[in-house]
Amino acid sequence: MDTIVLVAGSANLDFVVRAAHVPAPGETVLGRDFATFPGGKGANQAVACAKAGGAGTRMLLALGDDDFARPLERSLREAGVELRIVRSAKPTGAAFICVADSAENAITVAPGANATLAPEHLPSLEGVGWLLLQLETPLASVAAYAMRARAAGVRVALNAAPARALPDELLDALDLLVVNEGELLAIAGGEDGIREKLSRLRVPSVVVTLGSRGCLAKHEGGFLEQPAFPVDAVDTTAAGDTFCGTLVAALNRAASMADALREASAAAALACTRLGAQASIPARDEVEAFLRERV
Repeated sequence: MDTIVLVAGSANLDFVVRAAHVPAPGETVLGRDFATFPGGKGANQAVACAKAGGAGTRMLLALGDDDFARPLERSLREAGVELRIVRSAKPTGAAFICVADSAENAITVAPGANATLAPEHLPSLEGVGWLLLQLETPLASVAAYAMRARAAGVRVALNAAPARALPDELLDALDLLVVNEGELLAIAGGEDGIREKLSRLRVPSVVVTLGSRGCLAKHEGGFLEQPAFPVDAVDTTAAGDTFCGTLVAALNRAASMADALREASAAAALACTRLGAQASIPARDEVEAFLRERV
């Protein structure tokens, strides 16, 4: 029987302005285009997982009773995500994003309703193959969800973003950890190389994303490297989330880690060629066509 992926995490409405460069501290930059997009790490990863196909995707999220919630609910449902919504008295989360002409970005998040997601909100895990988590919701809730899933025999993946140190009980509950270089440093510490940091972590599988240098995974006692796919990037927002959601969806349909990394890297590359967070995430047929051209 096919299992589903449950994503528990954040949903934010993104307020995005394009500018020549990201402002330095104290600097005012005159921007150009402005738009709002559905976003939030959890919601982005749920959309990526659903678009990657192969199994159902469900999401636990907290939203306010306000106008910001509506485009988020609509985007998730249109992507095929089944929703478990906690309705909060706090406003729906919001993110303020400046996207530079170089495609780099700077993001400030107001968590709002996301901060009210509590341990008791986790829905039934029956039929769930993977639980996918991030760190834009309370750490105590993330840890509680992971430990409950581990006890139920559900595999647990954590994208440890934003960067912070993690308690041992959370790390011990994980099957897969996905980080960038800064997040890896926050968790593993030390001044040694990336492979040494990965080796120190007792999580069975750890993937570190390296931007234009691709990604490196510690898996089954060895290392796997996946080069990045070069593209003409216009906006890197949600590229990491696209990678995470696609990776877990592929693993849920029993892809090998090597194949899952390749698919996730291709999806992330395609996401960089489009504006917005969830609006930029490609469907599986687009990813497959992209990969066929690069055999």
